[in-house]
This record gives sequence, structure tokens and C-alpha cells, in this order.
Amino acid sequence: MEPTPKLKFETVDEYIAAFPPEVAERLSQIRATVIKAAPDAKELISYSMPALKQEGMLIFYSAWKEHIGMYPVPEGDEVFNKKVVQYRDGKGTLKFPHNQPLPFDFITEVVHLRLLDNLARAELKKAKKKK
Repeated sequence: MEPTPKLKFETVDEYIAAFPPEVAERLSQIRATVIKAAPDAKELISYSMPALKQEGMLIFYSAWKEHIGMYPVPEGDEVFNKKVVQYRDGKGTLKFPHNQPLPFDFITEVVHLRLLDNLARAELKKAKKKK
């Protein structure tokens, strides 16, 4: 399966529906997981893929022939960084192969770390504006 030929999607539902059922199901599961992890985030399409935004861009995910990618990879502690190794592909990409179960707890942790980072940056921005 190649990325879908349609490059412009209006909604996440439209994006997911463009894939074969087994991939669409995995995308739907990731969608539910990331929304549960960041319930106040706004869901949108950005760079032609599903994304969440809260105090800046939070997370992107997309389906490919052999995997689902998630971007960007947050910085974490030593324990988190050991978990990342099995999914990391390059500096900013996580890959979840279609032939392996989705790591829902890990995906939740990724979203939480990204959210903490975004919230901290937003607080710094507010503090700088007050000066």
C-alpha cells in the first residue's frame, strides 16, 4: 500500500477512510488513543495527515505501506529513551509496523511528553511577555 493518492484531506475521518480496512482500523485506534491522552487538544489535518494541536503542534501520524508513522519524537528520561529505540527511525520519527500490535501505552506516553513540553514552552512564552 502506498500513501493515498489524494494529497488534500479536509478531515481526519476522510483521511482514515482513504485506507484499506485493516489500516483504517489501526489509524482509528491510534486516533482514539491520542485523543484520550490529550482530550483538550484540537484535532486537525496538517501536512496532509492527522494531527493534534494544543499550545502548538502536538503530534502527527500517518499511514505508509509497512507502518504507521508518528512525529515528532519527544525527549524523555532514560527509561523512556530505552523504549523509543525499538520504534525510532531517524531523529524525529516513530514507526509502528503493521505486522506488530500497536503499543497503546507507549503512544499515550509519547503524547503526554509532547503535551508537557508544549505546556512548558507556552508558560515560558507567557512569562517573557509579562516582562
